[in-house]
Amino acid sequence: MYKSTVYKTVYLIRHGQTTANVSPVFQGDDATLSPRGEAQAMALANRLANVQFDALIASPLKRTTQTAQYIADKTGKDIVFSELFVEYTKPTELHGKPWSDPQASELWRAWQQSLEIPGMRVSDGENYDDIVARDDAALEYLLRRPEDTIAVVTHGHILGSIIARVLYGDALTGPLLQEFHKRVSMENTGITVLRYKDGFEEAPMWRLWTLNDHAHFAE
Repeated sequence: MYKSTVYKTVYLIRHGQTTANVSPVFQGDDATLSPRGEAQAMALANRLANVQFDALIASPLKRTTQTAQYIADKTGKDIVFSELFVEYTKPTELHGKPWSDPQASELWRAWQQSLEIPGMRVSDGENYDDIVARDDAALEYLLRRPEDTIAVVTHGHILGSIIARVLYGDALTGPLLQEFHKRVSMENTGITVLRYKDGFEEAPMWRLWTLNDHAHFAE
């Protein structure tokens, strides 16, 4: 009788709500958790206290560090920081600018195009090629770590792109990735589970197990 083998389980977690998430501005790297975000992070930590995982990894940005610290305090896990899980790097000229700023809005739209068109680059922002390369590097990093179960505190867009890369593989394109982001929303502190496992007559691969679970809000 066939029985699949799970080689790795990864809990990908979006950070708690930030003050910038609820403000009409382009979020920068220095955004911090709002009071609601702190409550979300606490509920998340309480839930993860009942989940077995061997390593806690986080993006080093402030909002992910704050979220991960709640988990670390509750579980006793040390935080390992990795730049692979930071949010999409937007042009620095956008940071903190209001959406109503005409120049900022024009720059943002151009940057969004660079997330669809391979080779296009706007200012110092990441482009489609950068994102796909980082997705692949992040998945390889997780696969090569010695732990069987890993929790990762990251950001909405890079989390979404990692999922899209798992689902579509080499068939992923810039327009498809942008469409994926439009149709799949990531709740603050939502938990997405990836498993690296084999299947019937299938080699091991990353598989999406659970998407955007935020049942801890009901507690």
